[in-house]
Amino acid sequence: MARATPLTALGVAALSLLVEEPMHPYEMYQLLMARHEDRLVKVRPGTLYHAVGRLEEQGLVEATGTDREGNRPERTTYEISEAGREALIQRLQDMLAKPVNEYPSFPLAISEAYNLPAGVVVELLGLRLADLQGQLNFLVAAEERVQAKGVERKYWIDLAYQQTMLRAEIGWIRNLQDQLGGGQLPW
Repeated sequence: MARATPLTALGVAALSLLVEEPMHPYEMYQLLMARHEDRLVKVRPGTLYHAVGRLEEQGLVEATGTDREGNRPERTTYEISEAGREALIQRLQDMLAKPVNEYPSFPLAISEAYNLPAGVVVELLGLRLADLQGQLNFLVAAEERVQAKGVERKYWIDLAYQQTMLRAEIGWIRNLQDQLGGGQLPW
C-alpha cells in the first residue's frame, strides 16, 4: 500500500526500533524511554499505539502475532515491512538533507522580548540558562555512560550534536545577558 503521508518523527522512531527486532508497541515505548529518546521525539504510550496503527494501515509494518502474559491485555507484535524499510530510508535521507524550520518558540520569544523590562528578560534568561545547563549536564553524563559501555559512536552521535547546540545557545544567552546588564544593548 502506498504511503499517504510523510512519516512523523514518532513513525521514524517506531520503524527504527522495528529494524532492530519485532516488538509490540508497549515494548517500543519502554525502550524509547530507557534510551531517553523522549529528548528527541514526543512519545506517550497512546500516541505510539496510534502511530503503529497508522504504519500498519500504510503497509509499513505487519503484525506477526499476538500474545498475553497473565492477566495483561493481548499484545500484538509487529515487524517492519520492506515498504517500511524503504519509507524509513527515504524519510531519513530527506530529514538529513533538507533543513526545515520547525518554528521553535524561543526565537519568537526573544524577538518579542522588548515587550518586557530588561531586568525581567535577564532574570528569565537566567532561569533558562539553569535549565539548559541541566540538559547539557545530562547529555555529558549520558555520553560518558555510553562510552564506558563501549557503545559504538554511530548510535549516539545525536548526543554530541545536542551538546553543541546547547553550548551555542548557552553562550548566546550569556552574551545577551551581559549586553543587557552592561547597557551595551539599549532597552
